[in-house]
Amino acid sequence: MNGLIATPLPLWAEILTAAFAVLGAGFAAIGSFGLVRLPTFFRRIHPPTLGATLGVWSITLATVIYFSVQGGSLFLHAILITLFVALSAPVTTIFLMRAALFRERLKGGNVPSADSRQP
Repeated sequence: MNGLIATPLPLWAEILTAAFAVLGAGFAAIGSFGLVRLPTFFRRIHPPTLGATLGVWSITLATVIYFSVQGGSLFLHAILITLFVALSAPVTTIFLMRAALFRERLKGGNVPSADSRQP
């Protein structure tokens, strides 16, 4: 085992870890349901982005709490993953929306034209 013996966590740490893990899973599930249930692409794009971001932050908090208490020192490595998701999810959403608007304009759909932006 190379000295890696798992010790039981205090009750407060187990409760916080479980609460944040369940909360993160709940946010991800709500975002997924929004992706499936909403009728158009333009309405479906927002819930998964929010669900992914909030879900990842909650799971990260659970990870930080668990490994900080388990190791006896502050564990912040997982925050790098969360920062990457928080930075990349909105950028990906913007690219998807721009591509969808472009395709909808080519089809002659009911979307604002590129010239109709407010100054």
